[in-house]
Amino acid sequence: MQKRVLLALLLFVINVSCRTSSTSISHIDFNNFQKTSVNPVLQADSTFVFDCPMKKMPIKWQRADVFNPAAIVKDDKIMLMYRAEDNPKAHLGGRTSRIGLAESTDGIHFKKLPEPVLFPSEDAFSIYDAPGGCEDPRVVQTEDGTYIVAYTAWNYDTPRLSIAFSKDLIHWDKKGPAFYEAYQGKFRNMASKSGSILTQKRGDKYVAAKINGKYWMYWGEHGVNLASSDNLYDWYPELDENKELKYVIQTRKGFFDSNLTECGPPAMITDEGVVLVYNGKNSDEKFNASSEYPLGTYTVGKVVFDPKDLHTVISRSDKSFLVPSLPHELTGQYKAGTTFAEGLVFFKGKWFLYYGTADSFVGLAVSK
Repeated sequence: MQKRVLLALLLFVINVSCRTSSTSISHIDFNNFQKTSVNPVLQADSTFVFDCPMKKMPIKWQRADVFNPAAIVKDDKIMLMYRAEDNPKAHLGGRTSRIGLAESTDGIHFKKLPEPVLFPSEDAFSIYDAPGGCEDPRVVQTEDGTYIVAYTAWNYDTPRLSIAFSKDLIHWDKKGPAFYEAYQGKFRNMASKSGSILTQKRGDKYVAAKINGKYWMYWGEHGVNLASSDNLYDWYPELDENKELKYVIQTRKGFFDSNLTECGPPAMITDEGVVLVYNGKNSDEKFNASSEYPLGTYTVGKVVFDPKDLHTVISRSDKSFLVPSLPHELTGQYKAGTTFAEGLVFFKGKWFLYYGTADSFVGLAVSK
């Protein structure tokens, strides 16, 4: 009898230990990310044609540029959701963006699906995403296998952080602007973008995390705000005592993020804390900018928050761990130089970080 009790107790301890250890990631060596020899890993291709439901004609939907990718592992493949622009003659920001899907068994060589998976259509959401399109995705999954993408809907007037759901990464159910319902529509027409939903490790998956009964998302570019949700599509930004957005980090004079602090891949609960990779833009004004980077350059850093208090900063990069250095990162639509991270996944024993380069290509850096 005593042996059976001791055995049951031992099994209970092992089970609890396994469940606990599976909820966080042990370590990511951000200082060890190396750009791969095959780089870029995705580029524009004018042979891909799509019958646009808005323009009522065939469109070479990725003729101009492809960039700013989200990443997730599915069926032992890395799946990239990437932004594709159609018209190379249009000015910066004046094209239509659609989100394509590509798959890879090694994380380096990708096969693109022939048509975009998320795009402006004749639906209730065209007032938000037409004619500018669907931009800059970040993707996570839930424990039941539902995929959630946070993307920017752009109507040439106001960019809005928006949400869509899917079961297969191909067919998407748009939910509309993330902050549409919050505070009686207070932020319904506010410019918003860059949603990084908090994730945690569950077995071999990285899924949307619930803390205190809610999901959480870091978002923003002119400072980072924290928002919460019960359902992953209605999000409530946190407010200060004046009922305005409350920021957990903001820009810093003289640093790589002196102009923007734009959220990157989904945030992750790790043994280090809650890690948010973010994209810093150096100021365009010399008196405010870091002298280590050219004016206007986008580089990648990270901030670590306390998992017991998602507002409290434990540490924050003083220098970027990923900077423009390759020719395609220094030329293109955005010539000041860009490494803009949006996808980070663990695959076959390594971390794969996917980033946009000068609003023109998709790049890759890998760390063990």
